[in-house]
Amino acid sequence: MKSKMRKCTCGIYTLKKICPICGNETKNPVPPRFSPEDPYGKYRRQIKKERCDGGNQHCSN
Repeated sequence: MKSKMRKCTCGIYTLKKICPICGNETKNPVPPRFSPEDPYGKYRRQIKKERCDGGNQHCSN
């Protein structure tokens, strides 16, 4: 089931793409589904490694 609810960084849930309170863009609050046969997992891990190798303190292993 696809969720139509969206969440803003200010914490407000709405159905709109733009937050009616602060005007920021809203995002889907539900993470993507997990699949053991993830065809893009290799690329996601590669990008994450490249970003973390740059000295980013927000990376976790």
